Amino acid sequence: MRATWNDKVIAESDDTVVVEGNHYFPLESVDPTVLGPSAKHTSCPWKGQASYYTLTVDGRTNPEAAWFYAEPKAAASQIRGRVAFWRGVTVTD
Repeated sequence: MRATWNDKVIAESDDTVVVEGNHYFPLESVDPTVLGPSAKHTSCPWKGQASYYTLTVDGRTNPEAAWFYAEPKAAASQIRGRVAFWRGVTVTD
């Protein structure tokens, strides 16, 4: 699977986990130079607290376009250490 935004591959892996239609990429498969901090957090009843990254590619930013669960609940343990994308990020195989 490959995640692209602003004409740049930002993540690529053959080991994604699909949860609720979203591909969660291993963090090590994501280009660390595109990830920036975000103060946003949301809560999911069965996955836990989500934290977000802002993407920056070639001077363009995409706020909170990536999310992860640092300490997922037991039912979502398979997404620990993984990142998912939205907000215009294209995920293809």
